[in-house]
Amino acid sequence: MSGGDTRAAIARPRMAAAHGPVAPSSPEQVTLLPVQRSFFLPPFSGATPSISLAESVLKVWHGAYNSGLLPQLMAQHSLAMAQNGAVPSEATKRDQNLKRGNWGNQIEFVLTSVGYAVGLGNVWRFPYLCYRNGGGAFMFPYFIMLIFCGIPLFFMELSFGQFASQGCLGVWRISPMFKGVGYGMMVVSTYIGIYYNVVICIAFYYFFSSMTHVLPWAYCNNPWNTHDCAGVLDASNLTNGSRPAALPSNLSHLLNHSLQRTSPSEEYWRLYVLKLSDDIGNFGEVRLPLLGCLGVSWLVVFLCLIRGVKSSGKVVYFTATFPYVVLTILFVRGVTLEGAFDGIMYYLTPQWDKILEAKVWGDAASQIFYSLGCAWGGLITMASYNKFHNNCYRDSVIISITNCATSVYAGFVIFSILGFMANHLGVDVSRVADHGPGLAFVAYPEALTLLPISPLWSLLFFFMLILLGLGTQFCLLETLVTAIVDEVGNEWILQKKTYVTLGVAVAGFLLGIPLTSQAGIYWLLLMDNYAASFSLVVISCIMCVAIMYIYGHRNYFQDIQMMLGFPPPLFFQICWRFVSPAIIFFILVFTVIQYQPITYNHYQYPGWAVAIGFLMALSSVLCIPLYAMFRLCRTDGDTLLQRLKNATKPSRDWGPALLEHRTGRYAPTIAPSPEDGFEVQPLHPDKAQIPIVGSNGSSRLQDSRI
Repeated sequence: MSGGDTRAAIARPRMAAAHGPVAPSSPEQVTLLPVQRSFFLPPFSGATPSISLAESVLKVWHGAYNSGLLPQLMAQHSLAMAQNGAVPSEATKRDQNLKRGNWGNQIEFVLTSVGYAVGLGNVWRFPYLCYRNGGGAFMFPYFIMLIFCGIPLFFMELSFGQFASQGCLGVWRISPMFKGVGYGMMVVSTYIGIYYNVVICIAFYYFFSSMTHVLPWAYCNNPWNTHDCAGVLDASNLTNGSRPAALPSNLSHLLNHSLQRTSPSEEYWRLYVLKLSDDIGNFGEVRLPLLGCLGVSWLVVFLCLIRGVKSSGKVVYFTATFPYVVLTILFVRGVTLEGAFDGIMYYLTPQWDKILEAKVWGDAASQIFYSLGCAWGGLITMASYNKFHNNCYRDSVIISITNCATSVYAGFVIFSILGFMANHLGVDVSRVADHGPGLAFVAYPEALTLLPISPLWSLLFFFMLILLGLGTQFCLLETLVTAIVDEVGNEWILQKKTYVTLGVAVAGFLLGIPLTSQAGIYWLLLMDNYAASFSLVVISCIMCVAIMYIYGHRNYFQDIQMMLGFPPPLFFQICWRFVSPAIIFFILVFTVIQYQPITYNHYQYPGWAVAIGFLMALSSVLCIPLYAMFRLCRTDGDTLLQRLKNATKPSRDWGPALLEHRTGRYAPTIAPSPEDGFEVQPLHPDKAQIPIVGSNGSSRLQDSRI
């Protein structure tokens, strides 16, 4: 070999391209081939590596051949290559990551992500925010946040999890000091998972209550109804018989205003389902029917996740598609109702004075994060089960647009019903129905009483709500389970993952019991407003800064190019580096300046309850500085600056999870030995493993792929 040639000759059998590796008949037939420096050898400059490396490797190969292990290893490697999809362009139905597993196919991931993003918030949160923030005026900040924050952050989280094949904790090997961001995501997912399943359990309750000949919220002749009840069906059944069957329209209009008539669905919601108490501290009794439905909800979630993404990936074929069928049916029925046009115009007509309120922009940003699932950790978790070369850029655009289009579509259904109810009661659209989750359990049930065979449509509608909620709940639970399993990372917990899932589900059920009490709706809204609001904004902003400025935007763009085959588009590069963090930061500032205490209808939350809400919000954000200080104390370094530098640089095992994907600066190398400058570990007869050192200094055992 010439001095300028930087190739090392080692013994390697020739492999036929089509038939896989063929074992040599004798050690002498082993052909010396040049091996790329990036795969086996550590970086060197100018000098030719010592020939003793080739001699050392030859000794290993001779020993492996004489023991009969070499042909076996080569056959296993051929099988592993077929299973793990080492060739990016080669289609394979087997898993790439045999240890963690992958989605059965790409459709499962897209449908799961759509089910995760399209949830109950699209039905009861987005229309409610439009209703509260000036109708169509809310659309402008909503789509601005979608374009400049939502889609870029969605793409970032998908690419982040897919590149490392780790959950929301494991991905922070990219910069260990910011692992607190991952813990913050876990805290947020925990809060949301607790109260989200309570909403699902209420949908279960309505679903079971619909199994009757006449819907219990159709008329005002039930024991829980008051004299102020006014139904939307025939006039003879509008009250409990306290007034004549027919009234002049002017008198009816006057009564509706003076007595503040309420719909039977609203009274059914407040007085029968919730038995709402007068204060958040007055828990009253636990509503046993809701408690039973909560148990059913968690049981269904657990059974669907009993095999992880393998089982949930099959369920989403139904849960992610059927809701659109029911929405379409309700849309067609809603637009044919009298007064529906007024409600739709209130939904579309912008009140531009609302644009100047920071709360509108804050709600828009919060809804984007809430609806798309940014900063929850779910996107990172779901993408971590993708195959390495999956086009997550395409997926992020498709899923984001589908989600927001569904929100707008559901808004038409909601506001057509609100317009009809307002027309019947003779009031403005802004005065109709309830706030928060009550919108889905007041306005929708009212509309269902107008449909032919209303119990059947009610069953379908609440079944749709259940499916929408379960699609999101699957990912919330899987986020927590995956984070725990990946953090522990040993074989035992991988085999016992089902028990981890069961433990998290049982804990979620127990923590959700207070929300089934008579004061439960107060606590549910408190968690919704504080636990999953501005904390999501803070977490997303810090995540952008950590990846773009601590790890380095050039490094991350190179990682994406290595994974997808092309760098992220210029628009996303600009958004990630400048636009998204800036918008998020200013929205956070404006939200703090124009903060107003939470209310529910006319109920003003006491100061101690608001303080608890702030503590819930801060509990996820405080994970970031607390863990950063903990990491600094445990990091080696003579000075604070040296410790800070060591704590923020990528850990030794950061990069693609599979060996065949660790190319370029992630390429593994053989550690040097004391004798010839390199260390070669002989193959063990039982399990062939060699220690490899990554380009960033990592050292770990890897199955031999020779």
